[in-house]
Amino acid sequence: MAGETAGGGAALGMRCQMDIGESGWFSWRLTASNGRVIALGAKSFPDEASCRAGFEGLCKEPEALSGGVQHASETNGWVWRLRDADGQVRAVSARAYERHSTCQAAYERFRVLLLALRETPASLWGDAG
Repeated sequence: MAGETAGGGAALGMRCQMDIGESGWFSWRLTASNGRVIALGAKSFPDEASCRAGFEGLCKEPEALSGGVQHASETNGWVWRLRDADGQVRAVSARAYERHSTCQAAYERFRVLLLALRETPASLWGDAG
């Protein structure tokens, strides 16, 4: 279900892909042109359409999101989390970072990226939307 990039996504060299969990529910991941995962969806969705809408909704109102860096409980590192207005985690870092400053920089880059994707999140799926 991976899409090739088109439009704005191609310019940035990224794509958004969906994964299906053992439960049959869908989640998204944003991947850079070099194959490295930039961010993961923190919520699972019952179908492809709602998963896609979840990611695109994240891109539509990035100013309404809050978050930051925190120590990872499962590793000796740092992770970032992005929350919606209700406090629900919507996106997370794809990995733990060894340094707080590196994780903070990755979080800030993702926030800027969401602003850039505001008008064209559909371009990351590889279809016309």
